[in-house]
Amino acid sequence: MELLLPHPSNSSPLTVLGFLERAASIYGDSPSLLHTTTVRTWSETHSRCLRIASTLSSSSLGINRGQVVSVIGPNVPSVYELQFAVPMSGAILNNINPRLDANALSALLRHSETKLVFVDHHSSSLVLEAVSFLSKNEEKPRLILLQDDVNTTSSSNVEFLDTYEGVMERGDETFKWIRPNSEWNPMVLNYTSGTTSSPKGVVLSHRAVFMSTINSLLDWSMPNRPVYLWTLPMFHANGWSYTWGTAAVGATNICLRRVDAKTIYELIDKHHVTHMCAAPTVLNMLTNYQARRQLKKPVRVMTAGASPPETVISSAESLGFDVGHGYGLTETGCLNVSCAWKPEWDGLRECERAKVKSRQGVRTAVFAEVDVRDTVTGESVKHDGVTVGEIVFRGGSVMLGYYKDPEGTAASMREDGWFYTGDMGVMHSDGYLEVKDRSKDVIICGGENISSTEVETVLCTNPVVKEAAVVAKPDKMWGETPCAFVSLKCHDGVVVSEREIREFCKRKLPKYMVPRDVVIQEELPKTSTGKIQKFVLRQMAKSMP
Repeated sequence: MELLLPHPSNSSPLTVLGFLERAASIYGDSPSLLHTTTVRTWSETHSRCLRIASTLSSSSLGINRGQVVSVIGPNVPSVYELQFAVPMSGAILNNINPRLDANALSALLRHSETKLVFVDHHSSSLVLEAVSFLSKNEEKPRLILLQDDVNTTSSSNVEFLDTYEGVMERGDETFKWIRPNSEWNPMVLNYTSGTTSSPKGVVLSHRAVFMSTINSLLDWSMPNRPVYLWTLPMFHANGWSYTWGTAAVGATNICLRRVDAKTIYELIDKHHVTHMCAAPTVLNMLTNYQARRQLKKPVRVMTAGASPPETVISSAESLGFDVGHGYGLTETGCLNVSCAWKPEWDGLRECERAKVKSRQGVRTAVFAEVDVRDTVTGESVKHDGVTVGEIVFRGGSVMLGYYKDPEGTAASMREDGWFYTGDMGVMHSDGYLEVKDRSKDVIICGGENISSTEVETVLCTNPVVKEAAVVAKPDKMWGETPCAFVSLKCHDGVVVSEREIREFCKRKLPKYMVPRDVVIQEELPKTSTGKIQKFVLRQMAKSMP
């Protein structure tokens, strides 16, 4: 058998880009994209992506294989199409958060060496300002204007080379898209937003994207022709791979420019939505919406990005949302751990079900290994739900590395064969993982380690608390003390003081874990993906007396 070797007939590089051609064949007349007055089928989407890809690689735009093309926009049809069209041209896709300021955006354009940028019309002035910050010696990227929701298809701004529709119209729908030479070729470059003020460029291969997409579909048991609502930003880890996964199953993609509770409930009813992904803050928004209502049919919702409070899970499920919970990083392509449900849990009380679901879970079927390692010895921790260690990953969807950052790559992808996440967690006796904190979010108070997540969980059990985040505040005596930032639910005529919130914590927590300071805010600062910006809160805590 040792003579049986790989052959071109059995070793085609793995890539998700072929999903689109298949979707056009099977689901050709079925709706692919719905947005305000826009209705497209899978045949149309396939044709449009080929035309965009052909123009990108033509002499008029001259994008070469391996060069970076960036996309700056919300969840609109053109942004969805570019998830296929850019890599089909042989270029590397770089989705950028449109809520960045001009300085941060300029830094990413410089670092990525972006050759071309597709820009949503709402972000045009932002991008022009960012480009102006590039020096005269630096090559400035060319700009293409996205005009979803706009009646005109022409660009009046001389700074833009063309419009998206103009690029598409010049394209060839018979174009043979450029397949990767190797499944290890880079396909996407994603800059981490997370809760860090210094983003890193994560490079994922065609193989990693393929593995993560199949993983997402299989783990969620996504059926053919679901109706998927885009409440998760496509620029956030490529929408957890559902940008490509929805093509594989012929889904109807309901695009959503702006996330708000009223619109979400309306679109769920109008289009009979079956699936959606959402950060815990979006779930929180839906359950606290004053005009919230019972869903006519269950909607499966996958949440991740932070551990959702048990009260949010139980509240969402009481409205008809079937909540799934997962865990992953930009560096691992998607959710590689999920709280796989067991039939014996069906009989649990609502609060107990929510507690079980708030755990991150077990590795998904396509992923290789997940472990929790002692930060000193490097050995696996006890599966007792108490002993804390660093979460480590090993699997096919892990990144190639950080772009232009060999030191950062080596620090996380170590010689022992594991990817170190920087997240702290415990492993329960049933093999289910529970994330406790980012390593930098552990508060060391007088030698005692305090999990900010545990304190936040207790704070969220207070019926008046909507959201909570706990960070370390420097202290001369104790080194650090926990400082809580909370936002409150709307209760007419009810006034809650910081002292009352501390007293509540005293009844629920050991004394050393009780926040020394409580700050009540109308809203906590968040990234565009709904993650609370703890680095902002840390700076606020440092400046407090």
